[in-house]
Amino acid sequence: MLKSCLKFLVELTGNRFISQLLIRFTNSKWSRMLVPVFAKVYSINQEEMKKPLSDYQSLHQLFIRKLKPDCRSVYPHKNSIVSPVDGVISDFGSVRDVEDYKIKNKQIILEEMLGSKEKADIYRNGKYIILYLSPRHYHRIHSPVNGKINGSWVLGSKSYPVNSIGFKYGNSPLSTNYRRITEIQSELGKIAVVKVGALNVNSIHLTCRSEHINSGEELGYFSFGSTVVLFIEKADFQFSTDITTNQDIQFGKKLGAISDSLFT
Repeated sequence: MLKSCLKFLVELTGNRFISQLLIRFTNSKWSRMLVPVFAKVYSINQEEMKKPLSDYQSLHQLFIRKLKPDCRSVYPHKNSIVSPVDGVISDFGSVRDVEDYKIKNKQIILEEMLGSKEKADIYRNGKYIILYLSPRHYHRIHSPVNGKINGSWVLGSKSYPVNSIGFKYGNSPLSTNYRRITEIQSELGKIAVVKVGALNVNSIHLTCRSEHINSGEELGYFSFGSTVVLFIEKADFQFSTDITTNQDIQFGKKLGAISDSLFT
């Protein structure tokens, strides 16, 4: 009975009408009274925020807040890949050379997640990392490498939560949720930045308009906490030895490097 109720609630949050109501509220002046409550409940680091808490006129403004200049440093080595977001490392490893593989106890078909066999084949022998953004995290997304944006495409039509309840009772949210994928061609090979919507189809916004992008430069932002999955083409990419699951990480921190420069 409990499982059925939870599954119903998860389905409800994926409903576009319900999502639109939540969007309207978080953008409204009525949500302003909840800004200090939200900041306290989620222990948001106000010292890092570009503006004081009193300047945010809605919950939405708080969600998409910017940080003070020089609040984050981007690891400078050219052969390294850095975290594109502030978040928690949910999982990472090798993408096995099979049609599907298991992430977060869900069978995920790479072709389904990226939208085509052609794209899936690029990353099938590479690596992946999943980064979860909770409501407390800074919601802006940055480039993990220097490179040229090959393209950007959209998949999925509705979004279930990407927390533990969503994974357990939702419909494979990582591969079926609304998602915007940006592919970057770099000196380290191709990198797919999969931005997975958590609550509604309008929760992902792109801000980068340039064809070329630098490591740490802003790509876009989430209106709500969500998930980013990186797919890395090169099989010889190695994760840094200090990377662990359930670890908090900030954008710009080194995730790893091509093997010959891992400890450089």
